[in-house]
Amino acid sequence: MPRLPAALCAALLALAAPAAAQEAAAPAEAAAPAGLELWPRSTPNPPLPSDEARIDGLLSRMSLSAKVGQILMGEIQAVTPEDLRRYRLGALLNGGGSWPGLNKAATPADWLALADRYYEASMDAAGEGPAIPVLWGTDAVHGHNNVRGATLFPHNIALGAANNPELVRQIGRATAREVVATGIDWTFAPTLAVPQDDRWGRTYEGFSESPDIVARLGEAAVLGLQGAPGEDFLGAGRVLATAKHFIGDGGTANGKDQGDNLADEAELARLHGAGYRSTLRAGVQTVMASFNSWQGRKLHGHHALLTVALKQRMGFDGMVLGDWNGHEQLKVCSVDDCPAALLAGVDMFMAPHDWKALHQSTLRHVKAGRIPMERLDDAVRRVLRVKLRAGLLDAKRPSERPLAGQSGLIGHPEHRALARRAVRESLVLLKNEGGVLPLSPRQRVLVVGQAADRIAVQAGGWSVTWQGDQTDNADFPGATSIWRGIQQAVTAGGGSAEFHGGGAAPLPPADVAILVFGEPPYAEFEGDRGDLDFEAQGGAWYLRAARALHRRGIPVPVPGGDGHLEWHLRAAHTLHERGVPVVSVFLSGRPLHIGEELAHSDALVAAWLPGSEGGGVADLLFAGGDGKPRYDFKGRLPFSWPQDATQPPQNPQTSPYTPRFPLGYGLSYTPPATGP
Repeated sequence: MPRLPAALCAALLALAAPAAAQEAAAPAEAAAPAGLELWPRSTPNPPLPSDEARIDGLLSRMSLSAKVGQILMGEIQAVTPEDLRRYRLGALLNGGGSWPGLNKAATPADWLALADRYYEASMDAAGEGPAIPVLWGTDAVHGHNNVRGATLFPHNIALGAANNPELVRQIGRATAREVVATGIDWTFAPTLAVPQDDRWGRTYEGFSESPDIVARLGEAAVLGLQGAPGEDFLGAGRVLATAKHFIGDGGTANGKDQGDNLADEAELARLHGAGYRSTLRAGVQTVMASFNSWQGRKLHGHHALLTVALKQRMGFDGMVLGDWNGHEQLKVCSVDDCPAALLAGVDMFMAPHDWKALHQSTLRHVKAGRIPMERLDDAVRRVLRVKLRAGLLDAKRPSERPLAGQSGLIGHPEHRALARRAVRESLVLLKNEGGVLPLSPRQRVLVVGQAADRIAVQAGGWSVTWQGDQTDNADFPGATSIWRGIQQAVTAGGGSAEFHGGGAAPLPPADVAILVFGEPPYAEFEGDRGDLDFEAQGGAWYLRAARALHRRGIPVPVPGGDGHLEWHLRAAHTLHERGVPVVSVFLSGRPLHIGEELAHSDALVAAWLPGSEGGGVADLLFAGGDGKPRYDFKGRLPFSWPQDATQPPQNPQTSPYTPRFPLGYGLSYTPPATGP
C-alpha cells in the first residue's frame, strides 16, 4: 500500500528483498482460469446507456496525452497543480506519512484547501481536451487515520472478533463522513485478505482467517463507505471504496509479504475470493491489484485473473488500480515503463513519484501500437465510469460539497462513541481464573506497562504515519489511552488508580494489577516474522533494526535473560508473590505464543489494536456500582491461537488442527444457555 518517504521505501525494499519480486511476469495472453463456476458474476449495477454515451463523448474529445494522464495516479508530494493542468492526471493519493506540506499536524482545513487547489487545476479549461476532475484517494483503513485528530477505529482483526456487520457498516459510514470533510473522494479500503499464516505482517488488516467472516464484514464495510446500490449509493457524505488486494495476499507461502500464493485455483477462488464476491455484489467501484504472485506470476501482470476472472467472468466494470509501484515488480517492466500491467488488466497505475516518465513511455507504446488503442480506451472508460458514478463529473469544488469543511466531523463525539463500542465488542476474554473479572472499581488499582499510556501502541500501524511509529500521544488529540480510561472508571467508582511504566522502579502496593503489554506498531515489511513468539517490546527499535540487519546476513546480539524483554513477566511474578491478582491486557495485530503470560495471569484479554478509544477496555474490565458487569465479552477469536511459537499455521481446514484456542473461542461473564 502507499507509503512515504521514497528514500525510506527504497531502503526497506532493498533490505526486505522479497523473492517474489524476481518472479516472472504473467504474459497478457496467459491461459484463462479453468473453473468458470469458481468466478460467479455478481455486479449489481450494470452501466447505464446514458452514462456510456456521456463517456463516449468525453473520449472523443480527449487527446492521446490526456487519455494516458487519466490512467496515472501520482503522490501529492510529487504532483503540483500545474502538473494536473498539463498532464490531466486521473488521480492523486497521499501515501502513509504524507500530509499537506509534509506537516504531520496539518489541519482539516489544510487538507481541504489542497483538495481545492488540485480540483481547480484539473478543471482548468486551458489544457488539452475536456476538463475532468481529479480523484484523490487515501488509506483511511481504520478511520481517516492519516489526519491528526481523526477517530481511529479498531483494526480489522478486532472487527473480525466483534463479527457484527451492522457495526462495521456504521464504522464505514462514520469514516466516510470524516474523509469527505477534508475534501477527499476515495479510500483504499477494505482489505479482503484471508490470512492463513499469522507470521504475515499484515495479518491485522484481515478480518479473519475465515472466508465467511471476511465476506460478510467486507460487504458491510463497502456498504458503509459507498452506500447501498439502488438506495443511497455514493450520495452525499459517501466515498468510493476499494476491494484489496486482488487476490491471495493472505495466503502466501510462509506468510511472506508480497510472496507467492501456491493454492490451486479452486482454493484461490473459494478462500481468497470470498470477499470479492460479496463486495462486488455490494457495488464496490475499485479493486486494487495485489503485490503477491499466484503460482509464480505477479498479479499486476496476470491477465487471466485481472481481466478474464475479475472483469469478464465476475462482471466487474469498475476500475482496477495498481498498488504502489506494483507494476515495477514485473520482470519485463521498470518503474517508469510497463505496458504489460496495462495489457494484463490494470486500469490505473499507482506511480507515486515516477508518473511523469511512465506517462511518456506509455504514450510511446500507444503510438507504436504495442498498447492497442482499444485497451487504452477501455481503461480510460473505466476511470471515467467510476468518476461519473461517484458524481464527480458534476460536483463542485471539494469545499462546496456536502459536509466539506465541517472540521467538527473529525473525531466527532458520535464517531468516538461508535469506536468505543467497537472496542467493547471486539475484546476476547481468553482466561478468567477464579472469576477475577469483572473488577470492583472501589479498590487500589495498579496499571503496569508503558503500552497502557501509549496511544501509538494501541492504534498500531497506519496511524498518522505509515508504520504507526514516530508519534506520541500529542499526535492523537481527543484520543483516550487505556490507562486514562481505567483511571476514569476507577475514580468514578470510588477507588484509586496508579500508573507504573515498567522498568526497575519498585511496584507500589495495590489490591489488583492490570498489566498492559503488546507488539509495537508496524505495517508491511516491518511486520513479517519468522515465528509467533511474543517478545516484550521495550526495545522495539533495536529489534526492528536487528531483523533488518539479519536479513542482510549481519549477526546482531539480541538482549535477553535478565534484560528488559521480560519486564512484564517479572512484574507479574512479583505481584503474585504479594498476593495481588494480575489481569493482563494483550495488544497485538495477530495471535502470538504467550504461554508464560497466560500462566502468570489470573485473567487475560486479547485487546488487538483498539485504536483511539482505549476507554472501551475499562468498560469491560470493571463492574458497575451494583457489582455486576457493565458489559459482557462478545468478542470471539477471528484467528486460531497457536500452541507454541513454531507450530505450523493453524486454520480449521488444516490437519491436524490443534491450536491453543480455536477459531471462535472466547469466554463471557454470562454462562452459555443450557438445554432443558
